[in-house]
Amino acid sequence: MKPHDPLPRVQRELSDWRLWLTRALVIAFAALAGLCIVLFTWLGDWALELFTHGRDIWWWAPLIWTPLCTVLIVAATLRWWPGAAGSGIPQVMAALDTATPPDERGLFVSLRLSLAKVLLTSWGLLGGLSLGREGPSVQVAAGIMHAARRWLPAGSTVSVHGLLAAGGAAGIAAAFNTPLGGVMFAIEELTRRPEQRSSGLLIAGIVLAGLVGVSLNGNVAYFGLIRVADLAAALWWPGLLLALSCGLLGGLFSRLLLVSLIGAVPGRLTRWRRERPLHFAAACGLAVAVIGVATGGDVFGGGYKHTQALLQGGSASSATSWLYAPLKFIATWVTAWSGVPAGIFAPSLSIGAAWGADVAAFTGTAQSHAPALIALGMVGFLAATTQAPLTSFIIVMEMVDGHAMVLSLMACALVASGVSRLLSPPLYATLAGVQLQRLPRQPSEARPDSSS
Repeated sequence: MKPHDPLPRVQRELSDWRLWLTRALVIAFAALAGLCIVLFTWLGDWALELFTHGRDIWWWAPLIWTPLCTVLIVAATLRWWPGAAGSGIPQVMAALDTATPPDERGLFVSLRLSLAKVLLTSWGLLGGLSLGREGPSVQVAAGIMHAARRWLPAGSTVSVHGLLAAGGAAGIAAAFNTPLGGVMFAIEELTRRPEQRSSGLLIAGIVLAGLVGVSLNGNVAYFGLIRVADLAAALWWPGLLLALSCGLLGGLFSRLLLVSLIGAVPGRLTRWRRERPLHFAAACGLAVAVIGVATGGDVFGGGYKHTQALLQGGSASSATSWLYAPLKFIATWVTAWSGVPAGIFAPSLSIGAAWGADVAAFTGTAQSHAPALIALGMVGFLAATTQAPLTSFIIVMEMVDGHAMVLSLMACALVASGVSRLLSPPLYATLAGVQLQRLPRQPSEARPDSSS
C-alpha cells in the first residue's frame, strides 16, 4: 500500500453504517425543524391576520380580547408548560449548560414544549400582543433536534449538546431566512466549544433548515429588501448618533427586561406579579391594548407592517410615527413582563427601524439616505438588546441591497453592543441562569439539618 493511500480511508468511510445513519438522522431532523418553523411562521401570521380583521370591524375589541388572551395564556403556561415561558433562548442555553443533568433537560427542551411554544406564541399573536416568534423558534427547533438523540446509534460522534446548538441555530436560520445568521448565532450565543463550531455535519443541518425556510417562504428578506443610495460623508455623524443612542436604548431595554422578569427590585408591582400572576397579566394585556388602540394598531404583533412601511417610503405615514419607537418599546416590555411566551427579535428590529427614521428626520437627512439610517437603527438596537453584534449584523446585512453598508452595519452593531454592556449584563445568559434555578436541588446542595 502506498503512503497516504486514500483507498482504505474511503472504504472505511463507505462501510461504516453508523456514520451514515448518524448523518441521515441529523439531516432529516434538521429538515423537519426547518419545516416546523415555516409552519410556525404561517400559523403566527394567520393568527395576527385574524386579530387585525377583528380589530378592523370592532376597534374596541382589543380592550377586552387582548387582556383575556393574556390571562388565559399565562394560566396555561403556569399550569401545564412552565418551561415554555419567555423567549425560549434562555431555556436552550440552560439545557446546554454543564450544570444540567441529562435526565433534566426535558425541563427546558422537548417535543412537548416545542408544541406548546408554537401554540402559545401563536395565541399571543392572535391576542395582538407585541411579540416575535424568532426567539420561540429557537426553543421549538432545539426540542425537535433534541429528539433525534434517541435514534442515534451507539458510539455516535454527534453529542446532545451539538444537537441542541444546531437545533437552536436552525430555528434562527429558518425564522429569518438567513442560514449564515443561524450559524453565527450558534457560535456567538449558544456554544463556545471549538469541537461544535467545527462540526461540518451540524453546520450542514443548520444551513439545510435555513434553506427549507427559503424554499417554502421564497428567497425574500425578512422585512423586505432595503435599498440604500451610495453612502455620503454627511451620514457619519447621524450614524454615530444612532449607534450611541441605540446602545443606550437597547441597554435600557435589556436591563428593564432583566429587572422586571427576575424581580430584582422589590416593590408593589413585583409582589403583585408574584402573588397574583393572572391579575397582573390582565393589567399588562390591557396596557398593550390601550397602546395599540391609541396608535391605530401599529404596535400589535411583531411590527412587520410598520417596519415595511418605513423601508418602502423612508418615513411612516402614521400620525403617531414619532411616538412609535417609545410606545413599541413599552408594549414589548409589558408583553414580556406579563409572563406569556414571547420573543423580542422582531419587535427589536421594528423599534430600531423606527428610531432610525426618527434620527433621520431629526438630523435633516435627505429622503434618499433615510433607509441607510433605518438599517443602522435595526442592527444597532437588536445588537444592544441581545449583545450579539455579529448575529445582528448578519441578519440585517442580508436585507440590504448591495455591500456598501457592510462595514457601517458592523461598526454600528459593535458600538451599540459595547455601550449596552455598560448598562446591562447579557440578557439571555442572565435569564439562562434563572432557568437553571428550576433544576431540582441535589441532596448535597440541601441545607444541613439545624437539629443535628
